[in-house]
Parts: sequence; structure tokens; C-alpha cells
Amino acid sequence: MRKSLGFKTAILLLITVLLMGIFAGCGSNNTATTAAPATTAAPGATTAAPAVKLSGQVIIDGSGTVYPLMAHIAEQYMTTKEKDVSVQVGRAGSSAGIKKFIPGELDLVDASRAMKTEEKEQLEQNGYKYDEEVLEIKIALDGLTFVINKDNTWATEMTRDEIVNMYLSKALKADDKVLWSDVRAEWPSEEVKFFGPNENHGTFEFFYEVIMKKQDLVATANLQQEYSTLVDLVSKDKNAIAFFGFGYYVNNQDKLQAVKVDFGNGPVEPTLATIGEELPYSGFTRPVFTYVNLRYAKEKPQVLDFAKYVVSEEGASKLAGENGFAPLPTEVYAEYMSVLEAIK
Repeated sequence: MRKSLGFKTAILLLITVLLMGIFAGCGSNNTATTAAPATTAAPGATTAAPAVKLSGQVIIDGSGTVYPLMAHIAEQYMTTKEKDVSVQVGRAGSSAGIKKFIPGELDLVDASRAMKTEEKEQLEQNGYKYDEEVLEIKIALDGLTFVINKDNTWATEMTRDEIVNMYLSKALKADDKVLWSDVRAEWPSEEVKFFGPNENHGTFEFFYEVIMKKQDLVATANLQQEYSTLVDLVSKDKNAIAFFGFGYYVNNQDKLQAVKVDFGNGPVEPTLATIGEELPYSGFTRPVFTYVNLRYAKEKPQVLDFAKYVVSEEGASKLAGENGFAPLPTEVYAEYMSVLEAIK
């Protein structure tokens, strides 16, 4: 009887252990299902595609005037958006940059004047369809600024005509020297020292073609490639006068002073509040540009992405003012963005 009970007890214990194992297994499955429920997308929601990691180079050259702005945009792009993309920005000058752009050496070219008809024709000759493969972007507005030495106390205000006539090749005296007193009798009888950027720069071309109406500059004008050289020359000569973009003046106000220009309604100081096509300094206001090689934008994702960044809220719209340019209305940049976003 004892043996029989022991045997039955062992059988019951074995059954109990087996049942406990089964229930434990069921409990384990239920726990896993509860801990990782299936997710259901909200109605109308889309699953975001993984971000594409960009790399490679973007090559830009051209305008020395636009350089500070484009270099700043490039720096922000590489720092905050695409750290593996190298954006190289040069400042050979508008004309020199466009000469590189025409045969396809650049992804973008900056210019402080619009591309000329003959340059567009040269692009066509190099196999580019200008209207389809090049995008002109008006990036900001600049104010052509005339600067003088800090110690010049007489020429702080001048009329537009006085400035233009000073720079004309037909000097007011037979010995081909222009004196300050030739401009206004009460000014010093000392020779005016003329300076400006050379022919590589769109700033020179704008002044020569638009302001001077293609009349030659005074023979004694000293034209330079580097804007930093112009700043140095004017800062060391009380009788000097030079012209360049407003941004270079802003960055060198400790060394130079800007001439207030009277366009007919009183002297106007160039500032971000006066520079504009409909503002008081409109007489010396000009647009500045960057041109995008759309063929490369289609072939190289980093080029297209950078071009979009230039016209984004984080690009020229935000950084123009910090570099001495008046930004354009936001809707203008939005139109360029629409064109770029349509590129496949």
C-alpha cells in the first residue's frame, strides 16, 4: 500500500511540473507580445526616407565683391548641414570667374554684374544651352560705395555728377591732373589720387558701363586686383578716393569713411537701410549674382543641395545683411527654390 501511494504521488508531481512548464511558456509568449506591439501609422502619414549622406566638392569662383557673402554661406553649410561636403570659394573676379565657368570648370560662379550676351554665346559654343542648363540667381543687392581717407574733412559729401566727372578721362587741367579744387573751388589745391578695382572685377565693369556710360576713367586711376590693397592705399593717403562694394566698406570702417552721395534730394549715406532699387541710394545700387551649372546640379547631388541652401532661409536671406548686402524679398528666393526643387 505504501509503495502504491508513493508511485501515485510521484506521477502526480511529474504531471504538476509539466503543467507548470506549459503555463510558464504561455506566459512568456504573452509578455513578449505585449512588450513590443505592432505600430500602426496614422492615417495619411508617410514613412520618412532615410537622409542621404552627401559628400564631394562644390567649386565656386568669381566676384570678389560677392566673395564674403558666398564664403559665409559655404561655411555655414559645411558646419551646420553637410560636414562631408567641401565647398571651395574663390575670388578671381567676375569676368575671370565666368571665363572658368564657360568651359565647365566651375559648379557655380559669382558675379557682381549680369552675364553678358557674348558670354552666354560662348557657353552655347561650349555645348551648354544657357536657358536650360544655367540658372541665374540674383543673390542680393549691393551699394557701390566711394570711400575716402579718415583725415579728409572736405569731400565727405558729393553729388553724383561730381563723382562721375572726377573719374572721367578728360581731366580738368592740361597736365592731366585733377585737383580737389577743380571739383569745388573751396577744396584744397591738391591732386586727387584715384583708385578702384581692375577690369577682372564686375564692380569695375558696373562703374564703367552703367555709371560712366563706357567713358574711360581718368588716366591716373590706379586699378588693383585685391580689395584689401585698395583699403590700404586709401587709408594711407589723405587725398585718395576709391570705389567698391558696400560690404568692404562695412568691414573697414575703422580705416575709411564713405562719401555721402547727393542724387538730387540731398546727401545719402550708403547703409542697409538706404541701399535698394527703390530706396534713397538706388542711384548706386546694383544686384549681385551667382550662376549655377544645372548640368552639374543634376549629376552631382551636393551641387544641387548647396544651390538650394544658398536660396534657403538659412542662406542669402539670412546672411546678406551680415556681409554688407541688402537681402531680396523672401518670395524672390522662393521662386529660385521652386526651380531647383524641380530638378531631377
